[in-house]
Amino acid sequence: MTPLDSATTVESAGRKPLDKEIDVFGLTHPGKVRQVNQDHFMLGSMRKTMQVYLTSLPDVEKLPLESERLAFLAMVADGVGGGTGGEEASRLTLEVVTQYVAQSMECYYTADASDEQTFMDVLEKAATRCHESVQQKSAQDPERRRMATTLTLWIGVWPRGYLLQVGDSRCYLLHDGELTQITRDQTLAEELVDRGVFTRTAAHRSRFANVLSSSIGGPQTAPVVTRVDLGWHNVGLLCSDGLIKHVSDEQIRERLSTMKSAKQVCEDLLQDALDGGGSDNITIIVGRAVRQEG
Repeated sequence: MTPLDSATTVESAGRKPLDKEIDVFGLTHPGKVRQVNQDHFMLGSMRKTMQVYLTSLPDVEKLPLESERLAFLAMVADGVGGGTGGEEASRLTLEVVTQYVAQSMECYYTADASDEQTFMDVLEKAATRCHESVQQKSAQDPERRRMATTLTLWIGVWPRGYLLQVGDSRCYLLHDGELTQITRDQTLAEELVDRGVFTRTAAHRSRFANVLSSSIGGPQTAPVVTRVDLGWHNVGLLCSDGLIKHVSDEQIRERLSTMKSAKQVCEDLLQDALDGGGSDNITIIVGRAVRQEG
């Protein structure tokens, strides 16, 4: 069962939102300390379309050729370079993340999305292939040796969402005023909490809080795919850890609960993170469906 299974079911999800009913925005900022922004994000939709090149029909515009949205995609990646290869790692990370998006689109078209387990397995295997690709590139140059990235990927196939998680970027969902962290941080601190070595508070203050136990391109990767039921009254947020270092879950809940638009709340959360210190790169994506009657 996923965190929202008890709150939102397929039957209660209603019709799929139209393109004009999707309010979504994303931004990234280097922060106030770092010179290079190694965060990247992407928003997009997957479509199948028909394009007419030649026809004898007198009025092609009357044909129902509009491309229906099959799925919506949002992604955040927090690149890790280190040493002299940091800047190069950032560029290479973007390349690999873009490659992964293309693989994900292929996954959707070649897998049966109604067969949930198969679809989730395909997403996990795509992440593994991406991990292997980054490792191969980093092995070719000593300056790229520490290159890695987190990857938090959301694919919405109404009335389901599929969340792929590697690393410690996060996905939150706001439902009925309650904020839930859907992802689990893949860090050494979180592993030590699970083993009973640290309390959660102590772990987050320790030096292990920023050490990834799983990443794309690092020593180990452990992709996790989670299914979440979608609904009209949910608000989703994806972010890199540059936001959560300075903005509490309660602040995030308050911002999302009172948002006027995705663009406005992204900008407000960014300012909150900067006001809190802006010690890392900051990337934020917020999305929701807003019903328009008539």
